[in-house]
Amino acid sequence: MPSLFKIAGRNLFRYKRRTALTLGLIALGVVFVSVFIAVTGSFKAMMIGQITDSFVGHLQIHRKGYLASIETLPLTLNLNPPAVKKAEQALQKTPGIEAYSPRIKFGAMFSNFMETSNIRLNGVFPQRETATVPMFPSRIHQGKPTITPGEMIVPELLAAGMKVKVGDTVVIIATNKDGSVNGKQFTVAGIIEPATGPGGRDGYIHIEDAMEVLRMDQMEVSEIAVRVKDFSRLHAAFNTLEGGLSQEKNKAGKPIFEVHTWEKLSPFYNISRMIDVMTLFIQLMLIAIVLISIMNVMIMAVYERVREIGTMAAIGTLPGKILSLFMVEGFVLGLLGALSGSLIGGAVIYIINLSKITFSFGRQEGMILSAGIDPVDLLMISGIVICISILASLQPAIKASRMDPIRALGYV
Repeated sequence: MPSLFKIAGRNLFRYKRRTALTLGLIALGVVFVSVFIAVTGSFKAMMIGQITDSFVGHLQIHRKGYLASIETLPLTLNLNPPAVKKAEQALQKTPGIEAYSPRIKFGAMFSNFMETSNIRLNGVFPQRETATVPMFPSRIHQGKPTITPGEMIVPELLAAGMKVKVGDTVVIIATNKDGSVNGKQFTVAGIIEPATGPGGRDGYIHIEDAMEVLRMDQMEVSEIAVRVKDFSRLHAAFNTLEGGLSQEKNKAGKPIFEVHTWEKLSPFYNISRMIDVMTLFIQLMLIAIVLISIMNVMIMAVYERVREIGTMAAIGTLPGKILSLFMVEGFVLGLLGALSGSLIGGAVIYIINLSKITFSFGRQEGMILSAGIDPVDLLMISGIVICISILASLQPAIKASRMDPIRALGYV
């Protein structure tokens, strides 16, 4: 086997220009794919972080059927106190859970005593909400980054449209699940910007105020937002939590809870899927580049070395060994191209990080691109290149191994 590698290396470097061009094409493909994966992966991670850390959380627990009716924020589908207790017990038993925050969500009328508009309100425990979605305080760009009973945080667009400022007194009017109407005065403690763009009418009040406005004797929770310690272990935590809560049934024998990851809760999941599809197509382009490049080199090598192949066959070289020789040449081309491409790709990624490229996502500006690629992805790319190199060499190698020695020796 070492002799095969030695002969293959000698044959490849016999035609230095062609070999260098082929290696360059393979390396360029590897560089392109690795940099693309690193940059898009970084953007995808920051996009997901913006969504999950600003308002969604990594997981959410609802009463069965709530998510299908979430646009109307149905108070009749809230989790009652016994259900909330069961959910909290399941969360405490699930490994990898970092924090969770119960929320009461409801629609209301918002008035500044001169104008009235509708608003979506979230009743939360401020400290628990911050622990679950740590970017929540950074979205409050006016006023203080927390709330106490009697205060509320108003969405930016609503505040601008109704000329509401920090310190103003406003009124919230809401209908509870029994149909009765109640109102309460609040002091504006802060103005919050939308999490993912110029839309959004979500305001925040303390959960005790939400219970008072809705005339709840006991806390009935609309959802429980959950944060995991290790995002890469999200689906493991989801499976454990869902498995534990799926055992809870109501009197009719139907499930009480439904658990969803951020992927089911945010439309931005479709964008992340598009990034994955784009990455797949880029990898297919790499495969095509490697396949065409290696096959072209091997076919040319066979036709230029017909008499040499005939001589090898005439002196007793077995067809299997001739086949192996050309396969080894393809393997060496793929290996050298993958190694050089990986090294250059790593250098390009390092330069990108040194450049500190900034971009904006939604309302978040000045985000620094931090490109990085998982060594497993790099090994996978290199493995694909090497495997395709060997496969591309197969047809020319078979052709060479099946040549008739007499006809090959007389080839001009």
